[in-house]
Amino acid sequence: MRVRKVCELEDREVRQDEIGKGYELTRTQVIPVSDEELRNLPLPTAKAIEIQGFVPWESIDPIRVGEGYYLQPDGQVAVKPYELLRRALERSSRVAVAKFAWSGRERLGLLRVRENALVLHAMRWPDEIRDPTELYPPAVEVSQAEVDEAVLLIDRMATDRLEGADFVDHYTEALEKVIEAKREEKPLPQVPEPEIQPGKVVDLMAALQESVARAQASRGEDTEANVHKMPPKAAVRKAAKKTPATKATAKKSTAGKATAKKTTGRGPRSA
Repeated sequence: MRVRKVCELEDREVRQDEIGKGYELTRTQVIPVSDEELRNLPLPTAKAIEIQGFVPWESIDPIRVGEGYYLQPDGQVAVKPYELLRRALERSSRVAVAKFAWSGRERLGLLRVRENALVLHAMRWPDEIRDPTELYPPAVEVSQAEVDEAVLLIDRMATDRLEGADFVDHYTEALEKVIEAKREEKPLPQVPEPEIQPGKVVDLMAALQESVARAQASRGEDTEANVHKMPPKAAVRKAAKKTPATKATAKKSTAGKATAKKTTGRGPRSA
């Protein structure tokens, strides 16, 4: 399988050396921009990270924070400024907001301390964040007793560290088993079916409490919890076939705007 890039006007496949970048002024006018021109943009952040300010970590909306990359001082002359910034950030309990150039465009970044190193997170600009209004669920009545019970379950499942069986990469483990089975030409491992009888009415809160008990047992904690009886009207729900009652399902939706693919309208696009 391969990707073919075709010119609709000439009805032929386009060679790689015929593909470039450009900025669309109108639907019929595209200004070509070369890679060299992008590398030589007149930006103060072209070859350096320029700090704009320092803010509390709690003031940053996590949805704006992207992947993190460790920073390393560039040569012996940069070691002292690097260490000075690291210690100052550590003592102030703040993070630095900076600008830097990446892939031919200026990005917003967040600098923070992790152990003895500085980490740079790419940040999304405000106009890159999708408005969630259209994703809001329909109105539904929730009683105060239900909210209190949910808060109680959250408190019982609270943990200070993301460690233990619940935070293991089971996907990689399962993939390794599949690869090993195929290598040895053995039957592939089967997914166990959930033990839920069709048509059975499940007490939602009892199922949630059972989930809490399993999580606590895996951490070696006391599984006896003081729980409150839910009102009979809100206590039962029909269980969906082959769907654990302890997990709420939701449609996945990206936080970024649907029109953005790794790059946004701020920079040139492929012509």
